[in-house]
Amino acid sequence: MPRPIEEIVDGDTVWRFDRKFLTSNWTCIWGRGCLGILDEPAEHLAQGCCSIGAHLGDVDEARMISALAATLPPERFEQHDAAVDGGVFADEERLYTRVVDGACIFFNRPDFAGGAGCALHLAAVDAGESPIEWKPSVCWQLPIKVDWEEADDGTEVATVRRWSRPDWGTDGETMAWCCTEGELAYVGDEAVVESLGPALAEVVGAAVYVELRRRLTVEDGDDLDVEALGKHVDRGDGREPVAGVDEEARIAPERGGVAADEHDP
Repeated sequence: MPRPIEEIVDGDTVWRFDRKFLTSNWTCIWGRGCLGILDEPAEHLAQGCCSIGAHLGDVDEARMISALAATLPPERFEQHDAAVDGGVFADEERLYTRVVDGACIFFNRPDFAGGAGCALHLAAVDAGESPIEWKPSVCWQLPIKVDWEEADDGTEVATVRRWSRPDWGTDGETMAWCCTEGELAYVGDEAVVESLGPALAEVVGAAVYVELRRRLTVEDGDDLDVEALGKHVDRGDGREPVAGVDEEARIAPERGGVAADEHDP
């Protein structure tokens, strides 16, 4: 029986991965039956998880979002006028994007001529770039959640799991639907470790992702002894290589070379 947690040691960080979710066929069904995150099912609004403002990670991310917002043309950004008049942040702290007419300021409604969904996502596709480079990190990481804690020996332990209802805070208590619950969104054609590969690689690093993908795609009962492989991949950044990763890690998807998912809001 496969173990529930897959661990990969990466220098001073121990990555712990939820095998059940990463090998499931969960997929984003935005625009294809997504019920949204409001108190009542609202498929007709097609807001997905954009009904609230995006929580920004830090000052640098806020600065990046502000700069990218300034490049969005009105034909691609439905709330362009609102952004010009009042900015794109909820307040001076710039920790959240504004909510305008019941959704994130970057959300284009289904009938908008410039395209429905996230204006930042659409602009990234137009520019031939990865939406990961343009959108708030919480947006492209969903439904991936990373819990960080420090072990007694000073090692960082990072647990990668599915985003769950409690992770939405008080909003989660009244949400009519959480996309990782039930069976509605478990209709993908491939495992999460594949379909969300670019996001996972961005979060954990290319070398760790390649090793994770190798382990999770090995048939049950045929797991390889990673330490016995004795192979390593040079990160190219001066850090210790990850044990068990072979040379294929060198061709892992790199940041900025990710194909956009047109279904992502």
